[in-house]
Formats: sequence, C-alpha cells, structure tokens
Amino acid sequence: MNVPNDYDMMNEEKIFSYFPKLTDIQKEQLTSLKPLYEEWNAKINVISRKDMDEFTVHHLLHSLAIAQIISFKNGTSILDVGTGGGFPGIPLAILFPNVDFLLIDSIGKKTKVAQAVIQSIGLTNVEVLQTRVEQLNESFDFIVSRAVTDLSTFDKWTQYKLRKRGFNTLPNGILYLKGGDLTAEIEQLHKKVSLYPINDYFSENYFQEKYVVYFH
Repeated sequence: MNVPNDYDMMNEEKIFSYFPKLTDIQKEQLTSLKPLYEEWNAKINVISRKDMDEFTVHHLLHSLAIAQIISFKNGTSILDVGTGGGFPGIPLAILFPNVDFLLIDSIGKKTKVAQAVIQSIGLTNVEVLQTRVEQLNESFDFIVSRAVTDLSTFDKWTQYKLRKRGFNTLPNGILYLKGGDLTAEIEQLHKKVSLYPINDYFSENYFQEKYVVYFH
C-alpha cells in the first residue's frame, strides 16, 4: 500500500478542519482511501491519472460537499446512482455510519472496486449492486449522484424512487453534484431547485462553479 505524500496529508488535514467532529476511525478510513484506490487503479482503471493525482480534493472532498448541505439523521436511506468506484457514496457513508447506503452502477468492474474498498476499510452500512436505477423496486429518502447525465434525464431515471415521508431537515429529494452553467438544465427540470455553490463551503479553486443541486 502506498504511503500518502506531504501534499496528500495537507489535503487530508484540510478535510479534517472542514469536519472537526470526525472520530479517529473516520479519519483513518478517509486517509486509507487514496492508497486503496491507487492500488486498485493499477489493476482496473476507474479514476483518470489526472484525477488520481488530485484524489483528495476532486473525489473525497467533492463528495463530502453534500454533507455541508445536510447532516443525515440516523436511519436515513440513501441511493447513490452511477457511483463508479464509490463516489459520493463511500465518503458519505464514512461520515454517516448510522445511515444506510446503496451504491449502484451498471459497470461491473467499477462495483467490484467499490465493494473491495468498502470491505478493506470495514464499512458496514453500505451495499453495492451492479444494476441500473430503473431496475430497482426500492424507494429511498435521498438519492445522490455526481454528474452522470443532465438533470431532467436523471429526474426521469429516478422517478418513484423517493419515499414520500421524510424526517430530515430537508424534504426527501435528490442531491446532485454538478458544475458549470446549469441555467438551461434547471429550466427544463420544471421543479423547484436549490443551488448550493460548493465554494461557499470549501476554499479550494477546484470548486469554482461547482454546485450541490437539490430538488424534490
């Protein structure tokens, strides 16, 4: 397993400063992620080399932006659609150990990596399935994802997958990580949308014009 370099450690300390209530176990799990993904990426390419070099910010911290919008209550159920190698689901599952996560992706090699990482760091609140969201018969409190398609298409994919009654500070809905000018996509969605600029919460330049999009 690779040892994090000084730059990685600096980034990890920044994450810890954004989330000061992390336990030692959570810190250890978060710190373990980059070496694990580097190890798996050498066998199965799930993260580009450029993104791997900036893993802590581009993947880990980006995923955790959702946790700046809402602190999920214990017992919440969350579906991560198009999780790839496990984002944003795995970092969020570390942050919320009493919340249930289902991570899905249609590509088997990606779900294989996500499952291996989950087992390696000892997460017990996450399940991984190779499937498409349209094939699921379950419903969830929240659905999360990272820019797998445009907003209206994603809304169609996930129709009827949200439970009607919720118990969190936000009504049950979709929390979607996406960047750029989203004006046209939001207009096509025909729903009330809340747009949270991530650079309101994190100072890294990477998060300029990147958002958590919430709708229900």
